[in-house]
Amino acid sequence: MFSRRNLLTVAGAAGLFSAALAFTPAARAQDKFIVMASTTSTEQSGLFTQLLPAFRQATGITVRVVAVGTGQALDIGRRGDADIVFVHDQVAEEKFVAEGFGLQRKPVMVNDFVLVGPKADPAGTRGKDIAAALQKLAATGASFVSRGDKSDTHTAELRYWKSAGIDVATAKPAGYKECGCGMGTALNIASSSNAYVMADRGTWLNFKNRGELVVLVEGDRRLFNQYGVMVVNPARHPHVKKDLAQAFADWIVAPAGQAAIAAYKIGGEPLFFPNAQP
Repeated sequence: MFSRRNLLTVAGAAGLFSAALAFTPAARAQDKFIVMASTTSTEQSGLFTQLLPAFRQATGITVRVVAVGTGQALDIGRRGDADIVFVHDQVAEEKFVAEGFGLQRKPVMVNDFVLVGPKADPAGTRGKDIAAALQKLAATGASFVSRGDKSDTHTAELRYWKSAGIDVATAKPAGYKECGCGMGTALNIASSSNAYVMADRGTWLNFKNRGELVVLVEGDRRLFNQYGVMVVNPARHPHVKKDLAQAFADWIVAPAGQAAIAAYKIGGEPLFFPNAQP
């Protein structure tokens, strides 16, 4: 059974061994901390290297991140194995709150998804219309790497295929392959095989092993990607550190947190755009 003392059973996710150490008795005796369930794409964008030290400096609270797909992150919150959830699937987030697992959902920031593929673009996808691009991928049988991991990015990808009139759940295009992996791994597979892949812009900008890959489709409003934060409901799980988690939720939507998000750039290009509502 998954518990706060054993994070090693979360979907076998790589990188959680260090998180498990956070739950030893010695660690509990250290400074104030909370556990945040978030997404691999958010972590791999590098954003937390900007946000979390600034939050700790302001409050003295350490945030320990468990990075998985959004579905898994929300499940961690449902089980009470995190104090706060920071993900990007608004429909799923609102359901999480409506079912009583989370307190108020607060919008935090937005970025977007992009379709990445070989510079030569053999399927002819280049442009701003994601549905038209996916139709071309299906028609040509071009190689496409899907995360296939029920993450927020995977959920969005499936939504875009449906908008193109293609239900990959019942009839996958010839070149469609699922890796069941995180964003960084999916990008590495696409790079090594010169395939197309859907990525969040933040992870793409932070990705070094690009090979022949470039951004081919961007700017379609359907590709916009909203992030939200929710404190896990202590009425469901009394051990949740509500006050400490609420401190993060309040800070990230306040001017200091929003400024820290806006300041995070790679090559002079912002990865996320703060849009908390006053």
